[in-house]
Amino acid sequence: MGPVKVQLPSPKDFLQKHSKEPKLPKRKKDKKKTIELTVPRRTDHPVMGVHSNKNFVTTNAANAIIGVPKKPQQLCVDRQQGDKFLLETSGLVPKYLKKKDYGMTPKYVIKRNEEARRAQERYDSYVRETLRQKAMKRLSDEERDSLLEGLKKNWEEVHQAFQSLSVEIDTIPKKLHKERLELQMKQLEHDIQTIEKHKVIYISNK
Repeated sequence: MGPVKVQLPSPKDFLQKHSKEPKLPKRKKDKKKTIELTVPRRTDHPVMGVHSNKNFVTTNAANAIIGVPKKPQQLCVDRQQGDKFLLETSGLVPKYLKKKDYGMTPKYVIKRNEEARRAQERYDSYVRETLRQKAMKRLSDEERDSLLEGLKKNWEEVHQAFQSLSVEIDTIPKKLHKERLELQMKQLEHDIQTIEKHKVIYISNK
């Protein structure tokens, strides 16, 4: 009976710092070859007198002009101070290539093209019908000659009436009559020149 008799620790076996922490195994030496760097000696001298004819300013300017600029990557951020991710692989950009109807003409485009084709056909038929109704008739050589003779005959009659005017025109009706005859003669001369200039003449049906 009484307290348990326990062996007291020796004062020499005191607890040391980091003694209860797990100890890592010793690091094994890498079998990889170590690269030996050669350090220049004190007696070594740098190579002097080596010059280059390259114009670095011109070369850099030419490379900057010819070079293609880098396109900025599209990124997305999950929160205000979060990490950045590529937008293309984030799933936020729709991939139209994966749609079932990709590359197929939409139905509304087919319908609109069909309506445009029918409207063009109706317009073409209307133009053909209009041209057919307004077709021009060609004047034959006999009709042209008779028309030319009639115009010349009318010009002679007007010219004869013009020559039969009195020398002294002192009243307003005489002046108006003279101006009217001059206008008729000019119009007949213009028509005669037009017909003589063109051998082929067309006349509209309307």
